[in-house]
Amino acid sequence: MGLSFAIAESCKRLRRRWRKDGEKGSAAIEFAMVAPVLFLFLFGIIETGVIFFGSAMLQNATDDTARQIRTGTLSGTLTQKQLTDSICSEVQGLISSTDCSQNLQVDLRSYASFGSSSYPSVTDGTGMIDPTKLEIDPTTSCSVVLLRSFYPWKILTPLMSTLLQNTTTGFYMLFSSSAFRTEPFNAGAPC
Repeated sequence: MGLSFAIAESCKRLRRRWRKDGEKGSAAIEFAMVAPVLFLFLFGIIETGVIFFGSAMLQNATDDTARQIRTGTLSGTLTQKQLTDSICSEVQGLISSTDCSQNLQVDLRSYASFGSSSYPSVTDGTGMIDPTKLEIDPTTSCSVVLLRSFYPWKILTPLMSTLLQNTTTGFYMLFSSSAFRTEPFNAGAPC
């Protein structure tokens, strides 16, 4: 009777231990099932925030370049490189300067009045920028100017690119624009 009692007691202790260990293991298994989804959403939220920050940074840089064009600091026949350098000098920290100068696309259109202005598409079928559709028009005193800048942002979070991309190539096209009338650069002639 003593031996069978000892065996029964040790079996009870062993079952209690398995039950406790089983409860600990179930938490680890549940976390392993939930963790990929949790991290996917976490990284997706972070990347969405970075995209919005990049959009705001690009808009600010485009507005600063537009201000230079509006006041005549940048005027006349401008080049793609001048405009790209001006915008890229303002976009620092999030986008490297070499990456910015290689991938940033700028479109500058000049019109006689707001009524004659248009906002033509410069994208191809995939949503990426078609460089053949970009123009850099010369700016003059009292002209209406449309300045647009485009930067392809590579989406890094796996499985989120289908939700975040606005192109068909896995990129989010950051874009900004500024429309304005240039100031009278000549000796006080009103517009």
